[in-house]
Amino acid sequence: MGKPSVLRMPADPMIDPDVIERAVSGLAGDEQSVLAQAAREGLPEPADIAEWIDRCKRLVLALRERSSLRSEVPALAQRLMQLLNAVCPSGDCQQQAIVEAFLPRLAGIRARLDEDVDAAFRSDPAARSYGEIVAAYPALKAIAVHRIAHELYQLEALILPRMMAEHAHQQTGIDIHPGAKIGRRFFIDHGTGVVIGETAEIGNDVRIYQGVTLGALSPRHGEALRGRKRHPTIEDDVTIYAGATILGGDTVIGRGSVIGGNVWITQSIEPGSRVAFEPPRSSVHPRREGGPEQLAWPLDNDE
Repeated sequence: MGKPSVLRMPADPMIDPDVIERAVSGLAGDEQSVLAQAAREGLPEPADIAEWIDRCKRLVLALRERSSLRSEVPALAQRLMQLLNAVCPSGDCQQQAIVEAFLPRLAGIRARLDEDVDAAFRSDPAARSYGEIVAAYPALKAIAVHRIAHELYQLEALILPRMMAEHAHQQTGIDIHPGAKIGRRFFIDHGTGVVIGETAEIGNDVRIYQGVTLGALSPRHGEALRGRKRHPTIEDDVTIYAGATILGGDTVIGRGSVIGGNVWITQSIEPGSRVAFEPPRSSVHPRREGGPEQLAWPLDNDE
């Protein structure tokens, strides 16, 4: 057999200058477009966001030595200031006030995460140690980013919290809007496909599993609901199993309830309730002599 042919391209291909100019003309200008407005608002590099959130996450989860903290906290603050400057080119977004209000909240974030790790250890029989949870549980990573991003969201740090949440989403498959209010000792088991919307409120000691959606009912014109509560409230000590979908700002899942897998809920549930998806009914029919090889449709047809 001969050698396979290799497609060879010219070292310096000649592109028609008119084609180049048409592309440039089509992309230049257009200062009134939505994308142009977004660029003027400031768009930091996602890699810079990822680097900062990883450093902040390491600080709240791991750093303990005073000497290390004395060097890392100022560095973290300076980097946050740079990111805020990137999303606020005008410089009038109270960047320094945001940074100075955020730093004292780091201790509170650590305290909440300490409880979250303990809740994961107590809830998951597969967990062998606290260290395993911190190092290997994607849900803990997503929760840590949310605890950080939520504080910045409350401080109105522009689009930074949303970009942090999206970084966690890409890393873990867990999508938590930074505006969501999440109580103490929160545990997500597995986590892939979890979605928690902006105005969701979650109480203490809540456990949810993969594929759970705490979402909004979508009207034809969604902008009419901007700024209003659109996502459900989950009270204390609720367990929500895999694949459950709970929608609507008026929907409240009462304290101590258990929501089974794959259910669809758009109305409130009383405290202490058990909600389950009714499994499909199995129907077995004896095969008849001389009958068809395949079952007739519908299955309950006796004709």
